Amino acid sequence: MSETDKKTWTSDVVVLDLERAIHEHRLPPGTKLGEDELSEVYGISRTIVRAALLGLSHRHIVELKRNRGAFVAQPSVREAREVFEARALLEPRTAHSAALRMTDANLAILHENIRDEHAALDVGDNGRALFYSGQFHLEIARIADQATIETFVSELISRSSLIIALYWRRRAALCETQAHHALLEAFAQKDGDAAEQLMKGHLLDLVASLDLRNVTQAPTSLREALQR
Repeated sequence: MSETDKKTWTSDVVVLDLERAIHEHRLPPGTKLGEDELSEVYGISRTIVRAALLGLSHRHIVELKRNRGAFVAQPSVREAREVFEARALLEPRTAHSAALRMTDANLAILHENIRDEHAALDVGDNGRALFYSGQFHLEIARIADQATIETFVSELISRSSLIIALYWRRRAALCETQAHHALLEAFAQKDGDAAEQLMKGHLLDLVASLDLRNVTQAPTSLREALQR
């Protein structure tokens, strides 16, 4: 990874880096996260690696298997449904609250996020586009100024990335362009009711884009997946 020498790799920083790699599908579900290899990749001790993996397991992104080690989680069909049901309960109302609190500065951040998402799609980097799509949803939760819900939404979005990696069947799983632009228009008008309904429909469309039969392949090595 190109910025390895520029960072102090604490366990918290490693958590963020691994989570982004998982979110961008550079580390697909089922990938074994070997402590020795991660220690070598980051140039850190196995103690720091273990702490990072434990932190990711608390967010249900990594699964720790007794006598086998750590693996990127593979959500079951039931878990996939539960995650999106939870998002359908939380995010529409969060979008409503965000619309009422929206400022020009917040809108600018959301617009920039969508530009980054489109730029990634234009070069065929679907994993990075998915990351920015998730950030768009997370930013909405932040704007809503509901810290507890934001924490829940953050975990649900990360788990959604795993679900999409396993089960997506079409590009719509990356979040449809029109859906995000429609949400931006509702936010610009501070129309909470419209934002709530648009988010509800958006999440339903996202679930409809999943195919519960598809499974992705793990990368050949952690070094390859984490290379910038």
